[in-house]
Amino acid sequence: MYEAEVNSGFESIDTLPAAVVKRFSELRSEVKARTILPWGEHCTECASPTCYTTCDLYSPRMDGNCRLFVDGMVRIDIEDGVRPYLLKLRFKQWGKLWTVGNLAMYAPGEAQRKEKMNMTVGAVARSMPLPRPLKSRFLAKVAYRRRRVTELAPASAETPDCFLLECYNPNPRSIDLTFTIRLRQQESARAFHKAIRVPSGFVRERVAVAEIRRAMDLSQPFEVEIVPNEADGAVLYFGLLDFVTLDVQPQASAAPASGAKTWKCIVWDLDNTLWDGTLIEDGPEGIRLREEAVAVIKETDRRGILHSVASKNNEADAMGVLRTLRLDEYFLHPQITWEPKSQSVARIAKLLNIGVESLAFVDDQAFEREEVRSALPQVALVDAAEYQDILSRAECQVPITEESQQRRLMYRQEEQRELVLESFRGEYATFLRECQIQLVVTRLSPENLERVYELAQRTNQMNFSGARYPREQLHDIQESRVHETYVIRCTDRFGSYGIVGFAVVDTREPRLLDLMFSCRIQGKRVEHAFLGHVLDRFSRPDRRDFFANFRKTAKNASHGKVFEEIGFEVMGEQEGVLSLGFRKERGIPREGIIRIVDANDAGQ
Repeated sequence: MYEAEVNSGFESIDTLPAAVVKRFSELRSEVKARTILPWGEHCTECASPTCYTTCDLYSPRMDGNCRLFVDGMVRIDIEDGVRPYLLKLRFKQWGKLWTVGNLAMYAPGEAQRKEKMNMTVGAVARSMPLPRPLKSRFLAKVAYRRRRVTELAPASAETPDCFLLECYNPNPRSIDLTFTIRLRQQESARAFHKAIRVPSGFVRERVAVAEIRRAMDLSQPFEVEIVPNEADGAVLYFGLLDFVTLDVQPQASAAPASGAKTWKCIVWDLDNTLWDGTLIEDGPEGIRLREEAVAVIKETDRRGILHSVASKNNEADAMGVLRTLRLDEYFLHPQITWEPKSQSVARIAKLLNIGVESLAFVDDQAFEREEVRSALPQVALVDAAEYQDILSRAECQVPITEESQQRRLMYRQEEQRELVLESFRGEYATFLRECQIQLVVTRLSPENLERVYELAQRTNQMNFSGARYPREQLHDIQESRVHETYVIRCTDRFGSYGIVGFAVVDTREPRLLDLMFSCRIQGKRVEHAFLGHVLDRFSRPDRRDFFANFRKTAKNASHGKVFEEIGFEVMGEQEGVLSLGFRKERGIPREGIIRIVDANDAGQ
């Protein structure tokens, strides 16, 4: 559900393409249960209500909170959707979708009734004839009660399969979303992060609950957020945004998958399918690769269709042959075991986080195809004798885009990310190194001044001076000959965070006058790496004592510990501002976690 009490925008479903509306309705018969998360608009740097008086970008809603979506949460009613409506959102730079979370699951009919009741309550609350201050408090209480009901609802006995996100991107370019789940009231707790790329068109993303639970305990109170990266002003349409249990075993009368649905992955047998001969009997030297099959794999891979293997063989031997043939890179999560192939196919779908209805299975033996059909009737079946027809099939006629050509690589990267998370549990620094975090540092300039202004207005928890910096002051700092400025961008192997930090150093002492970071990079040791970099920079050519200002507040106190961790000492205090010093004889900490590219060094 969404914040119905403060969002009165409506739009007709007829404004969306019919094909997109159909995609939003596809899972109505497959969702067996789902949560009802109370989604609302929020700020990536929120410190309400303090920021309402300090931030020039504050735009009040009906309840007094800040408006972070240009038009609010615009409702689009849909008759056949899993939810009774879609959400149209136009994000501001600092806007994010946010909700408290739980795993209380509801049957589809009950979930629909509760969401419609929320819409009715919202309409009544908006229309209450109350004075504005009283109405703001009333609407705030309605929102608080809705969130508390969600937080206190007991988790269901049945664990959901996944978190399911449906999104339509009408823009001509791809938009990256950062999906985050973190425990509440525990700022230092490790969170679950996932980068979700939304190319132009419709996307349905499944995030397996088993994957999330490897990173955190979902039995504790948690919150969920969805943040678009560098998508200021972009419009996105959202359907399902809930944990769901899917009916993966359809009724006996359900028809097998037909040629109408696009294939996302083709699963190949090996013996007498990818090659002529039987590996376990003929050995590697006795089999012959079917080059025509390889051509089909490479062309469908170019179209963005993934590939995997389900083969009854000895895994080490079969993978050895695939590596020798240089084909192993094309197959994601290959299942080479002696178990029934239906189990292998189902496991591939789960590991790729896609529905089994999106799979095709190619095998030369009618018995194996029938076994898969019996267990998974949604899977399309292809006789190996007909693999040459795959390229012309309707299921493989998909648009070829830059994103589609990189799809296998993106899945490989996600696979590596999961392996890293699993391997380095308890060794967080090693995990961060594997994330390949990079900071690119440039000077304050007319091109980035507006972004820095917004950062200064929004940051609270990681703003170490509390300064808000009017535009005029930023212009003066930009022109100053004694101040050195640092505008900090951050990327990792999973995407870009955009501009996340700003710092000002008075080069005469030298003294760090200001340092601020977006909360989006908290827990990634970015502030530690940057401080170490600045200390190193001002130790050349001769070491000097380095100083820093820190105005300690309730909001930034926990993050301010970075100065102590780096090695700064308190030298004095004046008007609430601590003067910190880093003595020149101290060793500069170098964790080696984050790579920093500093354009300021080019001028030296």
